[in-house]
Formats: sequence, C-alpha cells, structure tokens
Amino acid sequence: MPPPGLLRLGGELRQAGWDVALDDLAYRVGAGQVDSGEDLCASAARWLLARGACEVLGLSTMGATLPAAVAIARHYKRERPNTRVLIGGPGTTGTDRALLERFAWIDGVVRGEGEATLHEWLQRGPGDGHGIAGMTWRNAQGAVVREPDRAPRRDLERVADYAWDLLPPLTDYKALTGEPEGLVPLDSGRGCAYDCSFCTIGRYWQRRSRPLPAERLAQEILSLQTMPGAGQAYLCHDIFGADRAHALELCERLIAAGSPVPFEVRARVDHLDGDLLAAMAQAGCYRVLLGIESGSSAIRERHQKNLRGEVDVLAVVDRCEAVGIVPILSLILGLPGEGPEELAASLDLCAQASLRRGVHISLHLVNPQPGCGLGEEFGADSQAVEGIPPDMALGAGQSPEERALISAHPDLFCSFHLLPAQLFPGGKADLLALSAMAKGLPELWRRYPRTFALLGRQHGENAYQVWQRLLAAGTSFAGLVRRQRDERLDACLAWEQASIRCASRMAPHAVAEPADWLPRPAGEVLRSRFDLAALARSLRVGTSLPEPGGVEAFAVVPGPGHLGSVRTLRISRDTEQLLDWLGQKPRPRQEAPPALLRALDPLHRAGLLASQPTP
Repeated sequence: MPPPGLLRLGGELRQAGWDVALDDLAYRVGAGQVDSGEDLCASAARWLLARGACEVLGLSTMGATLPAAVAIARHYKRERPNTRVLIGGPGTTGTDRALLERFAWIDGVVRGEGEATLHEWLQRGPGDGHGIAGMTWRNAQGAVVREPDRAPRRDLERVADYAWDLLPPLTDYKALTGEPEGLVPLDSGRGCAYDCSFCTIGRYWQRRSRPLPAERLAQEILSLQTMPGAGQAYLCHDIFGADRAHALELCERLIAAGSPVPFEVRARVDHLDGDLLAAMAQAGCYRVLLGIESGSSAIRERHQKNLRGEVDVLAVVDRCEAVGIVPILSLILGLPGEGPEELAASLDLCAQASLRRGVHISLHLVNPQPGCGLGEEFGADSQAVEGIPPDMALGAGQSPEERALISAHPDLFCSFHLLPAQLFPGGKADLLALSAMAKGLPELWRRYPRTFALLGRQHGENAYQVWQRLLAAGTSFAGLVRRQRDERLDACLAWEQASIRCASRMAPHAVAEPADWLPRPAGEVLRSRFDLAALARSLRVGTSLPEPGGVEAFAVVPGPGHLGSVRTLRISRDTEQLLDWLGQKPRPRQEAPPALLRALDPLHRAGLLASQPTP
C-alpha cells in the first residue's frame, strides 16, 4: 500500500518550499522495475540513481527493511558521494547511534516525526546538525552526536495534505497486488502511550498518542469516495478509541455523511465498550485488529500490556459479533515467563473465540527488536532459527547483502531473530513446536472451530492437548475425527465441511440469474440426527451437548454482512425437496407453475436462493 506517513511528509516539505520526490521501492519490486532477487539492493540503488541528482537522499525503514536500507545507501553513496544520506522511520529505534558508528556512508538519522527535523537539517550546510532536536549525526571530526529528542507535535490539525501525486495511482498498486478491497492507509494518528516489552512503537513516539482531529480525519476518509481504486480506509493509528470522545465524534461525523466509506482500525480490547463499537459499526467500521498477546493476565502484566483490570476478551469479541465487526485477535506465543499453563490459556482463549462468527486468529513468535524491552534484554543473545522466518521480517533479509549485514551485526538486526533457544526447556525443539502451532492452529480454527471444540469436550482436553493429539495421530484433522467413531463428532465434521464448501463457492459479488431461468440454491443441504444450532450453543457456552433425535434437514447458506460466515437453517422436508429439484439443473421459468413461483419468495428472503426471482 502507499506509505501515508511519507505522503504526508512530502506535503509538509513542499509547503516549506522544498522540491521533493518520493519513490516506493516495494512498489518498484512488485512492478518488476527493481530486481527482487540477489541483486535487490544494488538494483534499488540503480533505480534511485537513474532518477537524477539530489542534495539529500532519505530512506524510511521498518526493522525488516533496515539491512536493505543500509546496503542501498552504500551503493548510492559510492556513486554520489556528495549527496547526504539520511535514514529514518521506526526501524531506527534504538539503533541510531550504532548505525552512524558502523556505516560511514550514512550521514544522519532522523528520529521520530520528521517534518520539522528534516526541514531544519535541509536548511543547514553539509554535516551540520548541531542543535537540531531529533537528529543523530556525525560531525567533522567523525564523532557521532545525538541531539535531544524533539517533542511530538501537539496539534495534528495543521499537518499537510497527502502528496498523492508523488507516487503511482492507487489503481496501479491494486493492479499489482490483486487486492480487491481497495484498502487505503491513512495517517489517522500518531503514537502509543504504552511500553509493551515486545513493541518499539511506544518508545519511537515517546509514549505519546495523538489522533488526527475528528473533523479532519472524517474529511480524509470521505475524500476516498472520489479516489479511483479506493474502496475502504485503513486507519493506521495503533490505538483507535484510546480517546473515546474523539472516536465517538469521528463516528458521528461519518454517520451524518451517510457512512459511505468502510474502514478498519487497530485498537485495544479495554478501549472498546458496547456503545463505542455500535457507533463504529454504524459509521462503517467492519474490521478491528486487537492485540491480546496472551490469554494469561499474569503474562500480559509481566510484559507491560497494562490492560484495564481483568478485561473479558470474549465479551469484547461478542460485542464485535453483535454489531457485525470482524475482530482479528493477535497473540504472541513463547513470551518469557510463559509456561504450559499460560500457553494453554492462550490457546483456549483462541479456540473459544473461534466459535464466534467472523473471528480471525493471528499467532506470532517473539522478535526481540532493537529499541523495545525484550530487545534490550535478549537482543544480544537472540538468534535466527532455520525453518522459522520471523514474523516481523517475513520475506525480507533474503539477498546476500542483507544476509551478510545481519550476520555481521546481529545486535542491530535482531528483528530477524527469535528469543534465545536456551530460554525454553526443550531448546530449539520448543521454538519449532511453537512455530508449528502459530502456522497450523489458526487454519484449524478457521475451518473446524466447532469440531475442534467438540473433540476437546469429548476427551476432557484443552486446546493444547487437542493439538498434541493431532500431532501424535500423524493424520489430517478430519482423519483424526473419523478415527473416533463418534456419531456426534462425525455430524459436526460433516456440517463444517459443508460450510467450507459453501464458503468456497461464495462469489465476491452476487451475479443476477437471467430473468428467464429459475434461481439456483444458494448453499448446500445436509441431514443430521443432531440439532446443529443447539450443538453450536452448547459448545459456545459450555452447556450439555444435545442428544441425537430424528433426522432433520439443514441448509448451509452464505451469511450476510462483513463477518463473512455461513448460516445454517433448519428446513422442512418440502423445502428440502424443492431445493434439490432446483439444484439438479438449470430450469426455464416456463416449467414452473405460478404457485411454485410464489413459493420461491420466502426461500429467497431466508437466503436459500442465489437470486431474487423476477415476478
């Protein structure tokens, strides 16, 4: 996606009178204009050099792109030694002094917000950063000077508009990625007031949080209506709702405008009460990323998550489901202090959450990045583990130049490492086991949440023990379930497999049936001796499981709204026969008597038919 912070920075520098250009090298790689293989860094430098001479080259980095930025800067400086090279962005957190001490081709580091700092630097002559707050620079004697931090901007009302013209059109980005949502990132606020041990964001922003004023942010969201390729907004501020009054005001403004632009946010569970979530949904919010980190309150406390009181995560997930917002729950496995009991608590929380509609689970391992608490504590001893690509650096660091830098400076580039294996009782084997969980369990919960929960209920096992049972069986999950030879488990598995098939057939956009043909069934019909709705309720709330009864028919059909799930409806024998007849083959309307056409209308309203029959 286009980088909104740099587009804002470009606008700011223009307002100050500077001639600026911006290049998104990730876009250039995607477009095939920069080599994505072993020649990545040299190819990127050649691309930048071909754009012509400049006085200052700035490279903005995350932790995962810092080695590439250092290598690109080396190639560039070799060809243009008189160009000052600066590095900035979150990837420089905790590494600014070392970057200058070790890499002579880097002239300075811009820490934190760059608008005012960079403007002052540009006004100076080469090599003079004296007194510029937020700068780390090298003086004429070669000594590295770290100026005081620059205070964060108090009022974001005056930030510049995005300089969208500095980058290719959004439609070009979407054509490269194939991403259908038309998601557009917005610089909706800056900073985080927390200092979680595994995160650098709070320290990068000096533990201050400032949302863009509600009126300004509403305008920027609504402006996407006229941007070709734009469909939805991604509000990049890490803690939406921390200022509850601001969040409610934003929602009110969007609702007053008709809520025309769907949007997603990042938030904390202790900031989202029922009234705020309802307002968000009405304003167009359809998805929220929630950093849970652990199912154990003791682990969250040990790592400075600082959630308010004993937050009921599942209650927040229930509130999201009630208003139609998709929650993404993000948890970290293997945090220091996590033992078998704490790990089981995290997995049980995820398994229970997956029983709610639309929930996504995202599991990660710890990356002790420079500039965060875990980086300071364990970064020097952290290590790469073959077979486990670190989440914070997924897909990066693959070129020979990047690998050489990571190997030579492990303390600077520990975003590519995991916690030391010696912290775990089983050493590397434990890390590999956690990685397998992080990859395998979210997909299991996405496909078979109820069967997974039921298997645990039948054997009196928690989520971790069910996972261990699956690994010991050496088979697929469906194969493990069938081995149990349990009628209730078989019925639940058949139900979820029908749901998977139904979801796989759901088109992104409904296609109207021709007017002269009868509509086709929307989903799939199955028969069961168990009340499937009662089974789902019992698994969700922990009540007694339903006993088998007479065989009944159920229809599994696409569900409405953003939650993206399917629905299961009990249907009569007559409805089952009618759906079977409609599904056998396409049928001309002339074959249907008027009474049958009238009978189709309630089936359509129930979501059992793929299109509305023409009267």
